[in-house]
Amino acid sequence: MVRADAERNIEAILDAGQRLLTLDPGASVAEVAKAAGVGRVTLYGHFPSREHLVDAVITRAIQEADAALDDPELAELPAAEAMARLVASSWEILNRHSRLFVAADRALPAERIRERHAEPLRRVEALIERGRASGEFRTDVRASWQVSTFFALLHTAAQEVEAARLERAEAGGVLVTSLGSLLAARSRSAG
Repeated sequence: MVRADAERNIEAILDAGQRLLTLDPGASVAEVAKAAGVGRVTLYGHFPSREHLVDAVITRAIQEADAALDDPELAELPAAEAMARLVASSWEILNRHSRLFVAADRALPAERIRERHAEPLRRVEALIERGRASGEFRTDVRASWQVSTFFALLHTAAQEVEAARLERAEAGGVLVTSLGSLLAARSRSAG
């Protein structure tokens, strides 16, 4: 019974954390505990610091996003078209949680945020490798650089939207265009 209560508390804390940090990246541990219906002592028993809480919330959100991005139809499309769909769907998910990622940027080291994205980035890397092999994507830069660029551009778009320098409705199209330009193989006549 104690374990079931602890699991319910953890789920309630993560639900409240995701909801509140999405609304306000600066939401406090006390606010999350109150919204979860638990005391601060209970919250700290599961998550010893705000950093641990944000880390758990962002990990959960990324796992949910990765599951949502698992689209078997992408394997049937040309790599460039599949990438455009992946970027659009990734942006939709990131857009829903953009303020949550702002909270993560404030609370967590950049390398930890990148580590949490390992599974979705493996999907991106596989697609980039497929595009490189088919000749759709450029091969004059490392695939790891292309994956890093994908990751950086998505998060930069979220930051730009948060800072009101990019319209939320325009961001998906801007990302598709930007990444398409960065990945596209150069034509022989352009060389």
